[in-house]
Amino acid sequence: MGSVVISLDAELGWGFHDLVTPPAERVEAGRRGWSVMLELLEEFEVPATWAVVGHLMLDSCDGIHDDHPAPEGWFARERGEWADREDLRYGPDLVADVLAADADHEFASHTFSHVLFGRPETDRELAVAELERSREIAADWNLSIDTLVYPRNDVGHRDVLAEQGITAYRGRSPTRDGVRGLFDSTVRDRSMLVEPVVDEYGLVNVPASLFLFGFEGAARTVAESIWADPMVELARRGIDEAARTDGLFHMWLHPNNLTDERDDRRMRAILSYLDRQRAATDLRVETMADVADRVAPESGFSERATASWQ
Repeated sequence: MGSVVISLDAELGWGFHDLVTPPAERVEAGRRGWSVMLELLEEFEVPATWAVVGHLMLDSCDGIHDDHPAPEGWFARERGEWADREDLRYGPDLVADVLAADADHEFASHTFSHVLFGRPETDRELAVAELERSREIAADWNLSIDTLVYPRNDVGHRDVLAEQGITAYRGRSPTRDGVRGLFDSTVRDRSMLVEPVVDEYGLVNVPASLFLFGFEGAARTVAESIWADPMVELARRGIDEAARTDGLFHMWLHPNNLTDERDDRRMRAILSYLDRQRAATDLRVETMADVADRVAPESGFSERATASWQ
């Protein structure tokens, strides 16, 4: 039977703190989108993989992080422009909401401070520090970290992941985003299903299929005026294909992508359709932990991921 996975990059301000000009609308939408997505997932009883930036689980910090080998200026916005924006830097209340939800969500890591692992300036020492700090904070919450979602899908230092006890990660999508992805799927009839594999480090790579907010701006507005929301149509195609086969369809997004009610309607339409197809077919909804456990059952991965906060 086929399956569908939804993963979320839960980051609040940390997803943008390194940008010269962060997108204000999305920065401010982080908390709103987080709550809306959690409510929608609860309504349709859909479990998801929530990849959380570790810093969000703190109640406070000095904003300096002297013991962290980050590049100079990495935490500048935290102790400068956003010094009085605790709502962008901390989110223990939001993380607690995920853990308390009825849906069997997976807690995963999005690193400690959203460091891009694939960049040349991210050396091994920094990669280790990001994961170690995330694990320390998770342990304070009686949680373990078994899955990693790379910030901006910038895959790197997989050997460090293996050494740190991580079992799975979200790999890059083999399909394209935006207009090109829409063309590939609808005109070329290209499959959006992906195949999870065990890589050379013993990690389970659970590739992404579709970024649910890859078709925005004026193009989205025009498409919706003459046809329908293109991302809803793509998601339905992927869900249908998974339901017909034994393949995997992996959708992902950031909570901060939900900036207004139009975005809420997109996600409601997708989750409602997924719920109907799950009821009508043998389609499963899984977390990345579930997939990893199927691919590498000897790891006991899903049992650890679930038991860590129950």
